[in-house]
Amino acid sequence: MTNLLIVLPDFDVKPYTHLLPSLEKALISTADLLSLDAPDIAKRAQVPPGEVRKLTAALIDGLHALNHPDDDDADDEDPAHGKRRSLKAAEQVSADLEQWQTISTLDDGLDASLNGGIRAGYVTEFVGESAAGKTQFLLTLLLSVQLARPLGLEKSALYISTEAPLQTTRLAQILKSHPKLSTLPPSEQPSLSGVQSTHVHDLEAQDHILRYQVPVAIQRHNVGLLVIDSIAANYRAEFDKGKERKSAAESFAKRSNQVSQIGALLRQIAQTHGVAVVIANQVADRFLPIERSTSQAPTSQMSRPGSPPQPANAKPVLLSQHRPSEASTAPSLLSTDDPLSFDHQQRFFTGWGDEPSPNLKTPALGLTWTNQLATRIALLKEPVYGGQRAVNEEVSVSSWKRTFKVVFSAWCADSKTDFEITQGGVRAVVEEQVDVETS
Repeated sequence: MTNLLIVLPDFDVKPYTHLLPSLEKALISTADLLSLDAPDIAKRAQVPPGEVRKLTAALIDGLHALNHPDDDDADDEDPAHGKRRSLKAAEQVSADLEQWQTISTLDDGLDASLNGGIRAGYVTEFVGESAAGKTQFLLTLLLSVQLARPLGLEKSALYISTEAPLQTTRLAQILKSHPKLSTLPPSEQPSLSGVQSTHVHDLEAQDHILRYQVPVAIQRHNVGLLVIDSIAANYRAEFDKGKERKSAAESFAKRSNQVSQIGALLRQIAQTHGVAVVIANQVADRFLPIERSTSQAPTSQMSRPGSPPQPANAKPVLLSQHRPSEASTAPSLLSTDDPLSFDHQQRFFTGWGDEPSPNLKTPALGLTWTNQLATRIALLKEPVYGGQRAVNEEVSVSSWKRTFKVVFSAWCADSKTDFEITQGGVRAVVEEQVDVETS
């Protein structure tokens, strides 16, 4: 209940002091009280269900009193009063718009896809396979958060790595090469000293740092951006240990509980301190049942660079040659036709599976982690093959096509934008329009 007094500053907590420590320990938020059943909350926090109901009822009454003052009925008798209330509501909307704080990706096309940039006060995830560009976006944000508004927040950044340490050489290269950064006066340029970094090796250290050290660092160093790169590494290391191996069900339940707690903690940090929390996440492969993968997926879609050559009688078809019209008529790649199944629905929130693809992925940590996010951005990469190849000849990849995909978000629509990685960071790829003269 750490956010109770933020939602209702005048709420009388004295009758519920015996409940609040248990609810605090179980990471029960005000939103949980309003949306979850009292028995579920009571079981989770080990408190009486009746007391939870009383607290919820008092919370609802407090919210009603806050949003509907006693003089609301005067609107019908005094039109001027209703006009004053409308004016007050418009002023509140204007104030909310002024509080709309975002961190720019330093590219106009990508910012347009995000309705301004990465939103402060929420948890945003960049998910993709290796070399998709996740770290490049994170490094750019570490610099842009230091800029003056509207590009940044004029604050410093905190970088927590679970894999490789902070790439200071790459940060300096972006700072020197990006056109929006290199042209700034020295007094307005971001610096490497504005980035605080640390490295964590296990879940215990990660939890301790986020729970106790991060809030202090935010206040002490005026932090506006918290980056974790990546969130899944320590979970995989912890639950893949050979010693003390438990059953799959016990291991999954324990991990889900820990993921839920760390997600609630990150959301609390973002909302309480107004910090943009940006997470990098890894992906895992999704495999289709044998009968579907062999009957539905074309032979060319099942092969990858370096895979065994196709049979001599097979006609080679490059993945880049598939047209949208072919994809729309292709058979379903789902393992089931049940619309209520997880496999059928995950294509709407994972970023992979909404169109035929030879490289289906799913974000790590599953649905439990997905529910903690306000925005998920999938970074997709697709090989671009150069030249022609003969039968029984390996495929040669000349380059990669990268796509910035907003899978879901609380403040912008789903969208897809091609991007590329340069010395100066990341930038959207704008297709050149060729004018065709007609005679």
